[in-house]
Amino acid sequence: MTDRYAVIGNPIAHSKSPAIHAAFAHQTEQDMDYDRILGNPDDFAGDVRAFVAAGGRGLNVTVPFKELAWELLDDLSERARVARAVNTLAVSDGGLLHGDNTDGIGLIRDLAENQGFSFAGRSVLLVGAGGAARGVLLPLLETGVAALTIANRTVEKALALAEAMRAAGPVSGCGLDQLWDQRFDLIINATSSGLHGSGIHLPSHCLAERGWVYDMYYSDTLTPFCRWGQEQGARRVIDGLGMLVEQAAESFLLWRGLRPDTAPVINALREGQL
Repeated sequence: MTDRYAVIGNPIAHSKSPAIHAAFAHQTEQDMDYDRILGNPDDFAGDVRAFVAAGGRGLNVTVPFKELAWELLDDLSERARVARAVNTLAVSDGGLLHGDNTDGIGLIRDLAENQGFSFAGRSVLLVGAGGAARGVLLPLLETGVAALTIANRTVEKALALAEAMRAAGPVSGCGLDQLWDQRFDLIINATSSGLHGSGIHLPSHCLAERGWVYDMYYSDTLTPFCRWGQEQGARRVIDGLGMLVEQAAESFLLWRGLRPDTAPVINALREGQL
């Protein structure tokens, strides 16, 4: 019988996850379907229960449900436990829900392996303090960065998140209005503002000379954050499409026990073939 998987979020119509997992399934000869679910912000748990009751085997979770998903599960991977946010659910044969977070490894693989960024000794700014940011903090700190700063509109959230992660590495928190005297080799957007057509206002000089800009979100057109990076003369401006494929490959491995080849899928998406 064909196994059912899906991505749940709100909004969700833009998601390329169904195309990615269809490509993975074809490549690895797996019998599975993968759909989109527009989640109800007032009843996310009910949506998950309905999917599982209908025979669903796994879910990817995106904005704005990653932190809510963390609260639902029967057991968690270590990386999901630390992040307190979940982007992957796996349903056991007995109906138990296992939670994982593959965002961090997806981000690191895309930047380091696909794009050639060297993290060791670099200063990194992570914009945002929600579920997306939580999911990538520990993997970022494990790369050997010299300093990781979390900046958020609500400074208290950034400070609390930095404090929670302090034992893992050199991390600090601040408000977006407290970046005027700082410079970063890499600036990562972990907010969903671009999905709603708005941008993030950062001081132009906070990007170091030849610094990189990375938006964890993606769009068929240039995201507002990537546009900002271009305006600042960033050495590289990258959206989150590669991260999306890499984290999806990690989810696929969890569900199916096989790791697909990501390069042809990333290339096909970039060329508009998926």
